[in-house]
Amino acid sequence: QVQLVESGGGLVQAGGSLRLSCVASGGTFRNYVMGWFRQAPGKDREFVARISWGGGNTYYADSVKGRFTIARDNAKNTMYLQMDSLNSEDTAVYYCAASVGLSGSNQAQYKYWGQGTQVTVSS
Repeated sequence: QVQLVESGGGLVQAGGSLRLSCVASGGTFRNYVMGWFRQAPGKDREFVARISWGGGNTYYADSVKGRFTIARDNAKNTMYLQMDSLNSEDTAVYYCAASVGLSGSNQAQYKYWGQGTQVTVSS
């Protein structure tokens, strides 16, 4: 059983930056493909980005490509999401998730989920 805990959310002005972290415990972190998802008020949860086991392969939603960067440090059991050039449409609860297999943007492929961290972008 893997436990995931997100942190780093908060209130930021449009154009600003935040870095989210996701710390994993209870499993072998390097065995999991990791992903970030988000859910805005009144909307379904959507895919943001995912990173392969070793970190060499990343994949982003078109809405964040070029502004967000996903990374991981397997020695620290931690995944990151650097978010730059934030805008109001990025306001959401951000979740990290872990998958045991080859995974992309499909939420059903991710078995373990964190509780989420709120990101609010003010205009």
